[in-house]
Amino acid sequence: MPAKMLKNSAFGAQHGTKASSFDFSSYEGVEVFENSDSVIILPGFCDVHVHFREPGFSYKETIKSGSMAAARGGFTDVCTMPNLNPVPDSAENLALQRDIIARDAVIGVHPYGAITVGQRGEALADLAGMAGGVIAFSDDGRGVQSDEVMLAAMKQAKELGKMIVAHCEVNSLLRGGYIHDGEYARAHAHRGICSESEYAQIARDLELAAKVGCAYHVCHVSAKESVELIRQAKRTGVDATCETAPHYLVLDDSDLKEEGRFKMNPPLRSAADREALIEGIKDGTVDMIATDHAPHSAEEKSRGLEGSAFGIVGLETAFPVLYTHLVRGGVLTLDELAALMCHNPRRRFGIECGDSYSVWDIGAEFTVNPDEFLTMGRATPFTGDKLFGVCQKTVYQGKTVWEIK
Repeated sequence: MPAKMLKNSAFGAQHGTKASSFDFSSYEGVEVFENSDSVIILPGFCDVHVHFREPGFSYKETIKSGSMAAARGGFTDVCTMPNLNPVPDSAENLALQRDIIARDAVIGVHPYGAITVGQRGEALADLAGMAGGVIAFSDDGRGVQSDEVMLAAMKQAKELGKMIVAHCEVNSLLRGGYIHDGEYARAHAHRGICSESEYAQIARDLELAAKVGCAYHVCHVSAKESVELIRQAKRTGVDATCETAPHYLVLDDSDLKEEGRFKMNPPLRSAADREALIEGIKDGTVDMIATDHAPHSAEEKSRGLEGSAFGIVGLETAFPVLYTHLVRGGVLTLDELAALMCHNPRRRFGIECGDSYSVWDIGAEFTVNPDEFLTMGRATPFTGDKLFGVCQKTVYQGKTVWEIK
């Protein structure tokens, strides 16, 4: 099929979006198919929250399989969380992960360093020793329970010019819960996770961040109270940002089924929470969308809502889910979605896009089939859904890393 060169000024005119939000000058020479109003180019997405499981848990995911799944989803940079074995809490442990990334990654993979030794929340990890090789510091998967430890971490992170990226969860408020403490939990006799377990720690951290003046980012915001706390903190000048995930924007606890593919942490909350998140992305309180891609084995996700491991996969469905529900649904423009998935996370985390982009047929409809995923994980709440948007090609720094043959 003949192709033509896409000029910077041609993007908006041909595809109905504004090029002014992004510098498309580096995309000159990108191939797009002629005679198609639905084939567009987007800058490479950046996901600041993924779990690639290697080293330590390569039966769930590897750097290679995770980065290939990311490329198929249009992502050209991702940030990997530190719940690994060994935990990257020292330069020595971090080097093990970085060696695998250098060998196997097909896109940009940027590791986090742990905030505390072993992610146990007690003693600070070797933040200074890791600073040159990590994107930021996080204990994702666990909230830092000690006020004193978090305060010390923020102070040192500020000195090092690094951001604290926090999984906010108060352990004493979990009470054995595993889905949202809402109507579905009560109707089906499940133990619930209250929203306060999230927003109470966000409130603490925002107060500490204001005191220290460090850069602070909140992972996977899910509750309406969390959105309001972050909104108010930004108004007072706190250097805070946050992310949410696709599933929190398009699903709520009324969509739950008695299957492990609907279990994640934080859980799907109420319709009111979902609406608050949408309002948050529209008014700029919620800065970006990240997948929290968290693959597990089939057996680990086969034990229903109560017994399954927390976590779902999302790299290969993120853009189609968001494009179908939010852009086609009239909630966001395509430009706004691109900002949430590319421009905003790159600006906050200092990750350049360079010569990285993806080509999408946004008119192509498909049915989500996890058996076709490149990730080793298969658990997604979107199984069987009909979505729009097929990634035809992904280029990372000038090299094609995914293409439909």
